[in-house]
Amino acid sequence: MWRLREDIQNIKANDPSVKSTPEILLTYPSFYAIIFHRWAHALHLRNRFLLSRMIANFSRFLTGIEIHPGATIGRRVFIDHGMGVVIGETASVGDDVVIFHGVTLGGTGKNTGKRHPTIGNDVLLSAHVQVLGPITIGDHSKIGASAVVLKSVPPHSTAVGIPAKVVKLNGEKVPH
Repeated sequence: MWRLREDIQNIKANDPSVKSTPEILLTYPSFYAIIFHRWAHALHLRNRFLLSRMIANFSRFLTGIEIHPGATIGRRVFIDHGMGVVIGETASVGDDVVIFHGVTLGGTGKNTGKRHPTIGNDVLLSAHVQVLGPITIGDHSKIGASAVVLKSVPPHSTAVGIPAKVVKLNGEKVPH
């Protein structure tokens, strides 16, 4: 129950348009997606793969947010305007991450093992960001809208572009 309260407080902290707790409980697809993912992930960890995928597919149908049951999602993850968000099987998302619509945390092929990104803590993934492959986005980093990230991004960075390049590191502009 405390995790639900934490989730509700997190949505209120991240979305200035929220008017009430009932609004979140009744109308926030990202809230539902996280709740369904926790359930599906718990089943996935118990090798109940078919049931976990069925729950994940129902969640995707209901919310437009696709999170594979194998993905690891941290605490206080906020998905804003979540339509089109895709989080792959071996992706790992840290705590206090903000994800906007159209973000993909995807693989780059049919390899086995770790093939999706690892997102650190306190990361911002702007709209339509594509983070592809077994790379890492460091803690306290920001990825600009529509960036395609194919290489790891160090902590305390800002990366933008296609392919994404680090333009700020530790608050200082990076010359190119």
